[in-house]
Amino acid sequence: MLAALDVSVQQGHEIAISAITYAELMLGAKRSDNPAKHTALIGELCERLHDIYPWDASAAEQFADLQTFLFNQGAPIGADDALIAAHVLSLEATLITNNSKHFSKVFLLNCINWIYSVEEASPDSL
Repeated sequence: MLAALDVSVQQGHEIAISAITYAELMLGAKRSDNPAKHTALIGELCERLHDIYPWDASAAEQFADLQTFLFNQGAPIGADDALIAAHVLSLEATLITNNSKHFSKVFLLNCINWIYSVEEASPDSL
């Protein structure tokens, strides 16, 4: 994953995460067998990021629209995934994930599965 991120940065892309993603990471760290270690690793990741985008009113409105649409289609996704997808949509950004199952349900979400991107990349491109 880090190799693919490095390539993306070298191509001029900004790498950032949603405050929702940060919250999920921190929850996982705090609930782990070694909270100090995992919190430190998250800190190291965050030092390499362009930003942690704050949740704002635009993202909240996008979330309400998105979840309403998905529920009406009978294809809801989990609240955390919907929050993240809505945030990405509100920023007109690209989501990098390994959760294509849920995020593929979100119309107009530009989504890249980093596992497949890394596996398909040639060693020269990494």
